[in-house]
Amino acid sequence: MEIKFKKRFQKDFKKLLQKIKDKFYERLEVFTNNKFDIVLNNHSVDKVFSDCRSINITGNYRAIFKDIGDVVIFITIGTHSELY
Repeated sequence: MEIKFKKRFQKDFKKLLQKIKDKFYERLEVFTNNKFDIVLNNHSVDKVFSDCRSINITGNYRAIFKDIGDVVIFITIGTHSELY
């Protein structure tokens, strides 16, 4: 699986507290092993982000991504209220 990051994701990621960044890397490792691990709560967010899915980073932070076969593109990251 190839992981890519949109510029928007990179910009949003830079603004996060270090503990949230660290948690993202932990969840990304889980994600690369099993995209549908229960801890991630991987689910569709098609109504807000067309053809995209979301994973939980913390209780309030989510990462939005597009899954295109062997390529996963992370679109943005933020709190639930920022994204929806």
